[in-house]
Amino acid sequence: MQKRKGIFLVMAIMLIVGSLLFAAGGKEVGPSKAEAAANLEESLKVDTSVLKAADGQPLLRLATEVPSVPKRPADPEALPESNPLRWYDMEYAGWESNKINIPESPKDGAKGKNVVMIVHGDHPWTTACITGANKVADAYGMNLKVLSPNWDLSVQNQMIDQTINERPDMLLLIPLDATTSVQQARKINQAGIPFIFFNTLPTAEAVDYTITWTGPDDFGQMRQLAKVFADELRRRNPGARELGIAYIQHSPGGSPYFARSYGPLSELAGYAPEVVTLDMQAPGFEADRTTQLVSDWLTRFGSRLKGIFAADDSAQALGIVEALKKAGRTDVVVVAAGNSKIGMDMVSDGSLFAITYQTAEGDGALAVQTAADWFNGVELPNRRDLPQHIITQKDVADFYPPQW
Repeated sequence: MQKRKGIFLVMAIMLIVGSLLFAAGGKEVGPSKAEAAANLEESLKVDTSVLKAADGQPLLRLATEVPSVPKRPADPEALPESNPLRWYDMEYAGWESNKINIPESPKDGAKGKNVVMIVHGDHPWTTACITGANKVADAYGMNLKVLSPNWDLSVQNQMIDQTINERPDMLLLIPLDATTSVQQARKINQAGIPFIFFNTLPTAEAVDYTITWTGPDDFGQMRQLAKVFADELRRRNPGARELGIAYIQHSPGGSPYFARSYGPLSELAGYAPEVVTLDMQAPGFEADRTTQLVSDWLTRFGSRLKGIFAADDSAQALGIVEALKKAGRTDVVVVAAGNSKIGMDMVSDGSLFAITYQTAEGDGALAVQTAADWFNGVELPNRRDLPQHIITQKDVADFYPPQW
């Protein structure tokens, strides 16, 4: 009996110790003040500005201009889709956030920190994004673990639960669905895990629960592309009273779905009111499906179709160009988001008129850099945007070799 009591006592002590370790993030002993100070000093000496992406561009660059944030309408969703302010809560998410329960930086350096990155899905862009993230993680000596739900929201939610149980020093998350991002953010926040959203925008409410957000200003970049698009449509169709266009949309749910169709649509309503939307559909990312859709448009709209705005410059762009080639239509202006090798090659040969510079490596790198800055005690803004640029034949050569 006495022996059994002793076993129970040992088990109870182990459970208590295990609970304490779990609450402490799985770390048996935290660094001493001297160790933390030395780690911080070493981390602050790291110079990531010298790192390069595969295309020869600087790996880490920030937007130099902060957008002028207009006053929020009383009810943005009551406005028509053609009004830019209809998309206020998504386009300007984070700029005026009210932070809730945000943990304080330990200010003990980035070296040795355990960071989990949950992306959206498997894709060549994602591979390049992870490459950029690893470049920065290696520079700081951080341990980076990457998880991919392969475009499945339920799997992503399971990965979030798994990460909470592991108690890493930081979680970096690409939200798969903007509308459910607030539930994800609240859960991570309440668990006490420091985290950063990146790449795709969550809702404005979700940003309140995160340290910050990093990534491309997709709405801003699409508005720039829309103007370049309209200028070329006008040049090719001088004096036209109507310029019919169609949109190949991104996967429904995430911020690119809204930014890459309703961003340009609402911009063109004011910049080029003669541009008329004939149709908008999301055929996915298979070239064959896009070819069929565009072929149907060419039959349905005929010469009224003057331009196509695509959410993707790879598979979707290939499908568009194939359909136009089959129909013998060389007059249609095509622009797209992204700058894959496929897209840049088509800009080079004139199949695409313009694309956006959206650095995949830089996207992942900026998220990890921002995590390192937080560990180092750097004061962070509510958002860190990547720079914007529109690529045409004039400068496409500057972005070779492609990142993906």
